[in-house]
Amino acid sequence: MENLTVLGYLIYLPIAIGLTYYVAYTLFKNSIVYMNDIFEGRPEVAKATNNLFRIGFYLMNLGFALYILEITMFKPSTQELIERLSYKIGGFSIYLGIMLFVNMFLFFRGKRIAKQSKSTLPSNLQES
Repeated sequence: MENLTVLGYLIYLPIAIGLTYYVAYTLFKNSIVYMNDIFEGRPEVAKATNNLFRIGFYLMNLGFALYILEITMFKPSTQELIERLSYKIGGFSIYLGIMLFVNMFLFFRGKRIAKQSKSTLPSNLQES
């Protein structure tokens, strides 16, 4: 039983870490466009903010992946291990998808607020 549990951990952890890295890489590679738009004329602030969002994303998602790490098997078998892993990895994938959309919502919201703020400036303060 213990060998199957350890094997489950050895399978689960690289998948959880790999999924987190892939989603974070894709999200934050593309989100810099929104950050540059939000922090127009201040690319260093856009880059720093994007990096801070990335670190938070990694911490939350890897922390959650480790938090749900425990694999309990009642009748240790390869079939049960595969079923438990599919439950863990599927649940973690759903969580990652939700976190992806939460981040996208925050980026779009930030862009909308920046656009509204810019449009409410007096015309002599707006940049052309």
